[in-house]
Amino acid sequence: MFFSLFKKPDVKKEYDERLLDLINQLKEEWDHAQKTQDAVADRDSEIEAQRALAKRKYFFIYREARIREVKNTSIQPSVINYDRFE
Repeated sequence: MFFSLFKKPDVKKEYDERLLDLINQLKEEWDHAQKTQDAVADRDSEIEAQRALAKRKYFFIYREARIREVKNTSIQPSVINYDRFE
């Protein structure tokens, strides 16, 4: 009876939501870096490095979400194309 008053907040759910938000943010950054690299006429090593870093950050967090078995329908549809690592 009294124990229901002291119910702990669902920490896993909160951090799963944060993880999903971070995945979406990193995917947008990666897409932006790819578009920037495609828009530049000559190859710039700094732009290429930024794109590679954005890709690695995204896949690192995405892998963590898969390990934690986080599921949500709000992940961008383009994620499906990048399910495999190159």
